[in-house]
Amino acid sequence: MAEEMKAAENAAGNFIEDFIREDIAEGGQYEGKTVHTRFPPEPNGYLHIGHAKAICVDFGMAEKFGGMCNLRMDDTNPTKEDVEYVDAIKEDIAWLGFHWDDRFFFASEYFEQMYEYAVELIRKGLAYVCELTPEQMKENRGDLFRPAVSPYRDRPIEESLDLFRRMKNGEFEDGKMTLRAKIDLSSGNFNMRDPVIYRINRLHHHRTGDQWCIYPMYDFAHPLEDALEGITHSLCTLEFEDHRPLYNWVIQNTSVPSIPRQIEFARLGINNTVMSKRKLRLLVEEKYVDGWDDPRMPTLCGLRRRGYTPASIRNFCERIGVAKTNSVVEYSFLEHCLREDLNLNAQRVMTVINPIKLVITNYPEGQSENFTIENNPNRPEDGTRTITFSRECFIEAEDFLEEKIKGYNRLYPGNEVRLKSAYIVKCTGCKKDENGQVVEVYAEYDPATRGGDTPDGRKVRGTIHWVDAENYVEAEVRLYENLFTDPEPDTGDKNFLDYINPNSLKVMTGCKAERFVGEVHGDHPSYQFMRLGYFCPDKDSTKDHLIFNRSVSLKDGFKRQANSK
Repeated sequence: MAEEMKAAENAAGNFIEDFIREDIAEGGQYEGKTVHTRFPPEPNGYLHIGHAKAICVDFGMAEKFGGMCNLRMDDTNPTKEDVEYVDAIKEDIAWLGFHWDDRFFFASEYFEQMYEYAVELIRKGLAYVCELTPEQMKENRGDLFRPAVSPYRDRPIEESLDLFRRMKNGEFEDGKMTLRAKIDLSSGNFNMRDPVIYRINRLHHHRTGDQWCIYPMYDFAHPLEDALEGITHSLCTLEFEDHRPLYNWVIQNTSVPSIPRQIEFARLGINNTVMSKRKLRLLVEEKYVDGWDDPRMPTLCGLRRRGYTPASIRNFCERIGVAKTNSVVEYSFLEHCLREDLNLNAQRVMTVINPIKLVITNYPEGQSENFTIENNPNRPEDGTRTITFSRECFIEAEDFLEEKIKGYNRLYPGNEVRLKSAYIVKCTGCKKDENGQVVEVYAEYDPATRGGDTPDGRKVRGTIHWVDAENYVEAEVRLYENLFTDPEPDTGDKNFLDYINPNSLKVMTGCKAERFVGEVHGDHPSYQFMRLGYFCPDKDSTKDHLIFNRSVSLKDGFKRQANSK
């Protein structure tokens, strides 16, 4: 696994870079031109981690060659498009650290020009109005041995021009007619078998309102948009490879002002999730999750709410590379990239999420003392802070057992552990309630071990975290796991909804945190809760009600897998 990822890192983006270098070199088709790319999302949902790879490729290639990248909303299908999604897309791209300056466009800005280019094709005898229904068109599509059939293919040019104008003017009902490109009904590439390039669709558009009742198909609109914007390199995911001949055909047969080049790369596949916007929308609409930004979602806003950083996502996209064949990346590698970033940048604090009280019976009542700890050992510039220690503190319930088990080095009667940065204590027993549940653990401290030192050299195997019971804040902690129980919930005939993980969210209340996290609420995007993982304040967190989301655990599954290879 480690070798595979290293190879991917070394090859990242090379073949696209090679194409671009060749194109802009002396004698290349774009010699002397500025590299110009675009990112063209459809505003019918929120961006997800798969889009992040495309964003990094589109904007990243422009950056690498000192070029420009447009942001264009591909709003040619008003079925599910909304200004909410437009705003969210802009926010997500800016959050990743990419900028489009004044190059923000909508495909709908070109509707009039697209209509005129369609008329141009009709006048050239390269498009015609067809009256086959969708069902009839499917029946007449042909196969590898039989060409497609359209009885309207030889319709006179003037008749098609008249019908297309009347389609535009709203004289026909939805589905009554389409405009088809006249290419090759026997082509082995079915995308070239006289594809539909315009359809009647009476839907209110989020920008143009009811001005249009015909809309261009993506395969017709996309190359025109690229050409009108002066795009040099149209970088697409691999599913558009079979559409490239149609892309080129549109460019070659219309009087567009420039000639872009389409290059395809593999889209991001990642296990333990789904990345179809239609399916993500279903999760939201059917209330399987708490909105598009639910921290269990693979959306960029969901990952951001969970505590993912722009650096971790960009690093992930760079290291998986740009390939020519589709593959599936393990979700654990995305988590690995987040851990790397947070390990360097997250402040360390002590928080107990399943608390039980520890009483230091030989520590003087009413006494308190201070200890100084580093905010982040990897960033000396972050300085230190003071924590308090007194007779009673909170520890994790899991850090005490009444009877020792093999390999357990935490508190049990007779055993010693370090209280992180404070003292070594020796467990002396516990107190139970009427139901037999342990409610307090008792221990004695060794005053000679201040700071956790052992002047006599004795070995103490366990170290546990704690929070001073006289100086803490309450918090709610949300623990997230994979949303699906199956690592491939979206393959074959599977219904992904059958694999929803009922334990994907666990809410812990009554957690105890250092008062520090309440005092600096909102100042730090991420914390490492010592021994527990990396956490970030939720968007709904307030100083009066602290809420933390677990971004990722401390254990690195990807490293374990890589080291086992």
